[in-house]
Amino acid sequence: MRESDDNRPRAVVVTGSSSGIGRACALVLDRMGYAVFAGVRKVEDGGSLAAESSGRLTPIVLDVEDDASIRSAAETVRSSLPRGTAVWGLVNNAGISVTGPLEFLDLADLRRQFEVNVVGALAVTQRFLPLLREARGRIINVGSITGRIAVPFSGPYCASKAALAAMNDALRGELQPFGVRVVLVEPGSFDTPIWEKYASRTDQASQDLSEAARRLYGPSVRASLEVARRRGASSPSPEIVARAVARALSSRRPKSRYVVGVDARIGVLLERCVPARLLDKAMARYLRLPRRMGGPREQR
Repeated sequence: MRESDDNRPRAVVVTGSSSGIGRACALVLDRMGYAVFAGVRKVEDGGSLAAESSGRLTPIVLDVEDDASIRSAAETVRSSLPRGTAVWGLVNNAGISVTGPLEFLDLADLRRQFEVNVVGALAVTQRFLPLLREARGRIINVGSITGRIAVPFSGPYCASKAALAAMNDALRGELQPFGVRVVLVEPGSFDTPIWEKYASRTDQASQDLSEAARRLYGPSVRASLEVARRRGASSPSPEIVARAVARALSSRRPKSRYVVGVDARIGVLLERCVPARLLDKAMARYLRLPRRMGGPREQR
């Protein structure tokens, strides 16, 4: 059976639907006629989301760090599917952003970054794969252009998105014989709460730095924080990303990767054409980082 031969009504599961890109995806797909199961961490977030929907959207509590929550969500989807409906898509969007200088990063924070953005995505995928295989459906992983071009003081987040991209590519090859398409969406900057959270966490991280770390990195962290605030204020709507996700789900032959946003497309060109050393200089200038830091050597 070819994927286009399955004409059953289609359901899509979206993780991280409380805000930002995930919320936009859930609402856009709902408007397109999909039966959307929108994963949220809090019941109240699901209520406000359902209120904006057409009535087909079903909020489900889904914490990608909690195996029991993932299992319960999968059982809810299976038991709540309208008669004759196939689970056509899974959109792995849930994620967090850990920031700060890597030299002084708490390793527990790094582990949680990967637990949510990488391990959590795979855990959800594993649980829903039997349903997706039956429908010869789609897995859409929401990555980031920073998975290609890392940004200073966002190292944990960038590393997690690079790992997600590698996992996406491996999974794409493994599931190809079953007709399940695996797609990576790589957005640039969009107007989502992640920027506000990034600014808040970076601000808190800068305050929590040790005296030695503050002397070494304080000016650079503050400079990157100001850039993040400006980016958040001027970024376009996340609905643009949601429409790319919708294309990946509806296209007969979806692309392996969708780069979304002007800044993301510029980033891809820079990665391909600009030597790393020049790219580092351009990044430092964009972030307005100090050119050279002096001072005595410090021991933690």
